Amino acid sequence: MKRTSAGTWLAYVLLLIPASLALASNQNPSARLSLRRIFGKVSGGGAQEINTLDATSLSGVTITETRPLKVLFLSADTGGGHRASAEALGKQFAIQFPGSTYELADLWTDHGVYILSPIEYQIERSLRQFSLESYLLGRLYKRIESHDPDVIVSVHPTMNHAPLRAVQKLSKKRGKHIPFFTVVTDLGSGHCMWFEKKVNKLYVASQRLYKLAEEEAVHPGRKNIVMAGLPIRHGFSVQAEKLGDRNSLEGKAYQKSIKEELGFNTEKPVVLVMGGGEGVGSLSDIVNQLYTKLTTIGVDATICVVCGRNEKLKADLETRDWDAIAEKLSTDKKRRRLFRFFGRKVDKKHMQSIENTYQLATETADENGKKGKGDVDVVGLGFITNMPEYMVAADVLVTKAGPGTIAEAASVGLPVMLTSYLPGQEAGNVDVVLESGYGDYCEEPIDIAKTVSVWLQDSELLTSLSMAAQRSGRPDAADEIVRDIGSQTVAWLKL
Repeated sequence: MKRTSAGTWLAYVLLLIPASLALASNQNPSARLSLRRIFGKVSGGGAQEINTLDATSLSGVTITETRPLKVLFLSADTGGGHRASAEALGKQFAIQFPGSTYELADLWTDHGVYILSPIEYQIERSLRQFSLESYLLGRLYKRIESHDPDVIVSVHPTMNHAPLRAVQKLSKKRGKHIPFFTVVTDLGSGHCMWFEKKVNKLYVASQRLYKLAEEEAVHPGRKNIVMAGLPIRHGFSVQAEKLGDRNSLEGKAYQKSIKEELGFNTEKPVVLVMGGGEGVGSLSDIVNQLYTKLTTIGVDATICVVCGRNEKLKADLETRDWDAIAEKLSTDKKRRRLFRFFGRKVDKKHMQSIENTYQLATETADENGKKGKGDVDVVGLGFITNMPEYMVAADVLVTKAGPGTIAEAASVGLPVMLTSYLPGQEAGNVDVVLESGYGDYCEEPIDIAKTVSVWLQDSELLTSLSMAAQRSGRPDAADEIVRDIGSQTVAWLKL
């Protein structure tokens, strides 16, 4: 291979940075359209149109024949959500198509294959100093061929364009089509690399993504985009069926039984607080404020904190002097960060409404002699494997805006208080919750605590939030997606 100069590498990087920024932005329709023109030039002629088994809805899809399938999931180690969705789908293949096996191939980390996007192919070709395209496609081809899959499912935005081209080459060699599906594992916003037009079918989790996928489609009226929901763990489907409507008498009775099973006081509402798998973020400050505000207005409650790997926080929660913290925070003035590089604009009218309602609750508690007398328990947990049960037991979830966690909460009708999000891919998740009406977003721990306290005091409001979450939930998304993919794959294998 010809030696590439430092100047050429610098030019490549300088060209790639603005392209990547443009690709990451789904806020500018004109930018997306101009990128689409480039994509069309690059991919045109490189891939043949795939016939699809037309269906725009998964309702009514039945399995007419089952057989063991070899499923290959394509992903990259850029977050746990992609792997979690693949695992949820893989377990459904094992349930619905007995004897099936599945593997998750991380072509970035495990095999050192850097996946170029269509625009990067264009840049690489323009430099004409090295031919990465044929080299990388060759590595992809060999890697995928070694699995000998019956079907391929991409759960990562970078695992669509180039892998699909390698799969088409392999299909031609085998003389039999290998179906290629994409399951978008984002919820409210998505990178445009998700929306490869040549896949057999594209599954999205929300109406926002469905509209975005239609905008990204080169061919208007495309029929292989399906609104299916986000694939989540099978345990949520099981618990959702047992729980039913959590606001019904039967639902409340089942929730009470789960609280008892988990060792909670069945007469107290449960606030489940999560900060991601590592137990990071301002969890400690949020818990302190929740304890103080709930105690102040006389609400009895259990605060259950999932600390993850943060053993220090878990140990600290067990020994913390809660009375001293409540006394200190009750006299502290409200403090806000002076600078905010990332974040959402605060709805001042909404927050003033919450403030007024909280102050009214404080005055009422004072009149009734309950001010400062709320009986609040704080329970710290490490990693847990029965999250579906904890979400059934909870009455409110406090968490960052991860797509999987939001989808899991909605599946069991659990109202959500969002506290933070990763700029870019998680920003749209906040909009999904707010637009669907089953939660709120606050960044300041004191605002989070006041809002949750108001919810727990207003049973009608909490019921309304729960019903909205239930309407948005898709607990059987993984089951329905696998039923559809599996049925199509079996049909292709029979040809």
